[in-house]
Amino acid sequence: MNSIQSYTIRLCNIVVYGFHGVHPEEKTLGQRFEIDLEYRLKNPADPWKDEERSTISYVNAHNIISQVCAEQSFNLIETLGNRIIEEMRERYSVDIVVVRIRKPSVPIQGILDHVEVEVVWQAGSA
Repeated sequence: MNSIQSYTIRLCNIVVYGFHGVHPEEKTLGQRFEIDLEYRLKNPADPWKDEERSTISYVNAHNIISQVCAEQSFNLIETLGNRIIEEMRERYSVDIVVVRIRKPSVPIQGILDHVEVEVVWQAGSA
């Protein structure tokens, strides 16, 4: 009997400072964003291979988020999430990538903790 094993890696609550949003103040002053990244390898190595090259280093995944957030200003955090997924897909063999982006300081006249967008990509769904 063949069994398939999968590994889901999660980076939780990465905090970056960015200039994303549609309002001029968001573009000039910037603000804090909280990002979760979740991904699963398409063809994971056997579990007894205790080598970094058999997985996607979470250090490299963190660097992707930092680079994407710094390289460009996006109007929509949905677009930012899609851009992170594009980078993960270009660089690594993954079959699921989930990005959650929280924006704690939203220009809404009202009281709320944050706005969150979840962008999901799954192999076979693109």
